[in-house]
Parts: sequence; C-alpha cells; structure tokens
Amino acid sequence: MFDLSSADAMPRSQSRAAQIRALPQTAEFTAALRLAGHDPFVIDRLQNTVVLRRKVWGVPLAMLNRADLGKPGRTLEILQEEGLERTPIILSPERPVPDLARLGALPLMTPASVGRLTLDPDRDIRRAGLEQKWRNRLSHAESQPLRVTRQTMPIKPDHWLLRADASQQRQRRYRSWPAALTLAYAQANPGCAKLFEAHEGQERVAGILVLTHGDGATYHIAHSTDRGKALSAHNLLLWSAMDWLSSRGIRQLDLGVLNTEDAAGLARFKLGTGASVERLGGTWLFWPPLGRRLAPLARLDLKLMGQA
Repeated sequence: MFDLSSADAMPRSQSRAAQIRALPQTAEFTAALRLAGHDPFVIDRLQNTVVLRRKVWGVPLAMLNRADLGKPGRTLEILQEEGLERTPIILSPERPVPDLARLGALPLMTPASVGRLTLDPDRDIRRAGLEQKWRNRLSHAESQPLRVTRQTMPIKPDHWLLRADASQQRQRRYRSWPAALTLAYAQANPGCAKLFEAHEGQERVAGILVLTHGDGATYHIAHSTDRGKALSAHNLLLWSAMDWLSSRGIRQLDLGVLNTEDAAGLARFKLGTGASVERLGGTWLFWPPLGRRLAPLARLDLKLMGQA
C-alpha cells in the first residue's frame, strides 16, 4: 500500500540540462552549502562548475568534486585566471582524464566506481530491468503487510534516519555528509529531499532519503531494521522511489559509490536494480606554481589510476 497523504510538490522550474550533473556540481547543492555557512565558488566560465574552498592544517585548498573537466588544460588555465594561481587544487573528475598527468597533476587516489540507474518512463521496462533475485525480493516485500509513506524530509536534527546514519558511520568507520548539510539541502531546496518509509502496522522498519536535482536524483541515506530486512522492505522502498522519481520526470538515479570490499552486500543491492557501473576519474593534486614540471613524476604514478 502507498500512502499519498504527504505533500510532495517538487519545483518544475528547474533547468533541463542535456547532461545530468552529479549532485556536488548542482545549483541545489550550492544552495545547501551556502545555507550551511560555506562559501562555494561557482565559475560561470566553466559551465557553473562548483569549487569548494577550505583550509587543511592552515593551508587553503580548492576542490572540484565530480566535475566534468571538459578540456582539462583549458580548465586548469581558467581556474588560475579566476584567482587560484597559488592555490593547491584537488581534482576529482566525473570520468577518467589521463591528460591530467601530462599537465602535471599528481594522482592521489585510484578511481572509484558508481552505480547509475536510467529511469525508463515505462514501469514494465523498469521492472524487467531488475535482476531476478532483486525482483524476487521485491515480490516478497509486496506480499507483506507493509505500508510505504512518502514526505518531504522534516527539518529535524534529531530525526531517526539521521541518527541511524550517524550511528552506522561510527560503526563502519566512514564519513559522509554531516546531518546539518542534509537538513540544509532540504531547507534550501523545498520538495527536493524525499523521505520514503516502510511500516509494518505501527512499527517503522526502514527508510531511505533521495535528493533530487534537475533531471537527476541521488540515493542519499538508507536504514533498515532487522525486521525490515526480513521483509525485504529496502527493495520495496527503492522501487517506490524509482516509480515516484520517474513520474516526476527524473531520468537518472545516482546510487553512489560501489564499495565491493567493505560493503559488498550493498553494492550487489544497488546493481540489482539494473544500474550500470561507471568509473570516476580518481583524485588528483594540481599546484599551479609547478604546473607541467611535475608531469614526469605524474606519469610514473599514472598506472595507479588505471589510466595509463
């Protein structure tokens, strides 16, 4: 059963870009950062690329997270022309850019992979795209006495899903968004943070939070109790979110990084939706004063990035 009692209007005035941007490069994310007290730098000469600026051990850094670098040489020139000529720049491109080594950027981290799910407007086609085991779990959940609700994420710092996510981060020793930024996203972008919850009777057994941005959406936070896992509630929630997103004209769902070593089960769950695996561009350091003088060293390390 699906409960439609909650208001779920989503702004329809968002621009329809031909290429769907990753969440960190969207106007919605920029608005959330500003509301949370950060000062992102948006470069209109680079198609409104979002640059984060912060200090690490007193050293100012500029960071481009999941940016489309286009022509990397020209991108680095523009960054320097925009006032970053003496600032170390951390580059995490949306796709592999081996030319960065030739330009003197040093590889820091090997590329991760993300799951991207195309949301076909035809529900039958979407269901046929599920892997068989995933579809079986969905059918199992649909046969259970589960009720799914949907609402805009409440602006509550002590919300149960935020507390569950913080606890999970501590247990598994990883870091994600701070709760304050998640709430800022919901507040700065009304209707763009959607909370789906599964209930068995009066008991809440699972929840997921999806963030929308233009024609795209991102799977942000999820939690399921042991009872929810037994009922396959997570499958039902994500399927419900896919249905709703598609009905709103969302064309792509970013399922986030696929960690096959520390979270193999979650990676399998994401890929069971029929999502494709797409490799990101790794993480690089570029320091303008040295520029191409570091290119020989960078080429030695390029094999670490799997881009040689």
